Amino acid sequence: MSLYTAETRRLTKRRFTRFFALGTLLVLAAVVTGVFLSHHRPAPERLATAQAQADREYESAVRQATGVTTECLAAQGTPAAANFPPCDQVYQPVREDFRAEWYLAPAFDFREQFGYLVITLAALLAVMAFVIGASYVGAEWSSGGMMNLLLWRPRRLEVLGTKLAALLVNLTLFTVAVSAAWTGLFALTADRRGTLTGMTSGAWQSILLMELRGLVLVLVAGALGFGLASLGRHTAMALGAAIGAVIVFQFGLRIVLSLADAPFADAYLVPVWIQAWLDKSAVATDLSSCDYSSADGCTPASLTITWPMAGGMLAAVVGLVVGAAMWTMRSRDIT
Repeated sequence: MSLYTAETRRLTKRRFTRFFALGTLLVLAAVVTGVFLSHHRPAPERLATAQAQADREYESAVRQATGVTTECLAAQGTPAAANFPPCDQVYQPVREDFRAEWYLAPAFDFREQFGYLVITLAALLAVMAFVIGASYVGAEWSSGGMMNLLLWRPRRLEVLGTKLAALLVNLTLFTVAVSAAWTGLFALTADRRGTLTGMTSGAWQSILLMELRGLVLVLVAGALGFGLASLGRHTAMALGAAIGAVIVFQFGLRIVLSLADAPFADAYLVPVWIQAWLDKSAVATDLSSCDYSSADGCTPASLTITWPMAGGMLAAVVGLVVGAAMWTMRSRDIT
């Protein structure tokens, strides 16, 4: 049996891997179910019910406004007049303020809304990939399995590299399968509970490219979890680094930058770079600046982070972490 096959079986047979992947799938299924049940196509009977409700609300508002106007007129010349605005300024409802579509459950517009759901999918799968990647190699170090493996396969970099390859390949297969199902289920939701209007070949290509960037994000997360756990030789190292990054380098750094009035403070935060990668761009604003123009007046300066910039940042971080893990694997004692 080849080393890659053995590592693939080791990864896929682990109960933690299976249970965590299953838990992620259940969360995704809950999202699909919630979106399906909370949206409805505006059928004629639903439109009639919504119109009737809008009419009732309008009539109730008219009666209320008429009553307030009557009380206002009756209070003129008395101390109670101070409780009312000028009587001719009392709000009078108009039919346009009570539209039937406001009383309908929303219809699911695939083109307008699916992009946000791709981000949701990528975020959940990235968390799963990070945790599974960290536990996969971290458990090998903490249990002594890595040391036993190197007794009969003493090529350290080959062993660690094969483990990483097995992780990334399986994450790719899992993410592609889940993304295909995710897209199909929401296309079905739009067909039954909304609309697929505007889904041209260009729109489908844009969605495919966004899902491809989501796949890259999942692989980056898995590689980071794997590399950090390998560096610390324990799963807790990767999880602790992730928690520290969220608490210190997100909340803490955001507070410090705000207090210091740092320009483009959002550009120092990880979520903005992830948004730029998935959405193709993200804008950080310097609220303390003023770009004056005669047409628009004073507008704050902005910094646009593009997806190539975000991709370069992701590649640099992964290269640094995985490179450090490989270097320590080659040079450190394994006992």
